[in-house]
Amino acid sequence: MNLAVEVIGDKWTFLVIRDIIFYNRRHFNELLRLSEEGIASNILRDRLASLEKEGLITKGKDPEDSHKQKIKYSLTEKAIDLLPLMLEAMNWSIRYQPVNQEKYKPAIALAHAGPEVLTSFRKALLDKHGIRAAVN
Repeated sequence: MNLAVEVIGDKWTFLVIRDIIFYNRRHFNELLRLSEEGIASNILRDRLASLEKEGLITKGKDPEDSHKQKIKYSLTEKAIDLLPLMLEAMNWSIRYQPVNQEKYKPAIALAHAGPEVLTSFRKALLDKHGIRAAVN
């Protein structure tokens, strides 16, 4: 428990991972500009550096950027393996704090989905982030 709290225990780190996983925000400006919670640029920069240091994300040049200046963040398998924890946190939140059912319909559906859907979503994330998963 201590390791998890040390790595992802602050509000912003968990939300940055959420935005990459669920909203496919892969660039600094997307993460900054589209943050519902209004993360500050210095905090975002710090959290991205921390996530990279901990091996939860990687960064590289965006191959779709014609100027080759944009940095694209990708999840690692270590980060994607946080998915069950995130879904449990979502279920806990839904249970104890009413949420806008329409706005968060896809997240609620995923949180309540069975293991087959979670496995499929995990595989899609691995593929999207260019990860060849180890055989479990």
